[in-house]
Amino acid sequence: MIAENGAGGLPFRYILVLLGFVEMAVAWLCLFTNKRTLSLGLVAWLTTTLVAYRIGLWTMAWPHPAPLLGNLMGSLNISPLVADGLVAAISVCLLIGSSATFCFAGRAAKFQRMFCPSCGGKIQFASQNLGRKIPCPLCKTTLTLRAPENLKMACSFCKYHIEFPAHALGQRIPCPHCNMTVILKEPA
Repeated sequence: MIAENGAGGLPFRYILVLLGFVEMAVAWLCLFTNKRTLSLGLVAWLTTTLVAYRIGLWTMAWPHPAPLLGNLMGSLNISPLVADGLVAAISVCLLIGSSATFCFAGRAAKFQRMFCPSCGGKIQFASQNLGRKIPCPLCKTTLTLRAPENLKMACSFCKYHIEFPAHALGQRIPCPHCNMTVILKEPA
């Protein structure tokens, strides 16, 4: 017979509720934060503990595979053995995927974007290609890939200066001074 209490005499139901709150906090961080490395690390940590839990059940020869899926297995008419295999496969995939992504997150290519000064088409490129001259994929005009920086040009109507980020080259905007539509061009 398995004891009703977990670590330190704390009942398993309280441990599971606490684990549920931790998983909800990790899910909230993954969904609502821009800290990708933190999110990947937390998912890798959770899946590592889940895999360790599954290995612990396996080494104890626990007779009830996937004990937390009892009601779900019954309502979907899935055998306990199939449900256990699905949970194990999902756990391993999550562990491998989150760990690999966490390890290689810093090595991924960072992308920048800009607009073609001639046609206004959006161009996305890897940061390592900055300064390279390429033909625009839409209009075939040769352009130089630039980092996002502020450029200045004079409005062709009122002659006042307009400051804009380099990735906005080629866009049509209303002049902030005279409200006439101008195309953002590279300064001469």
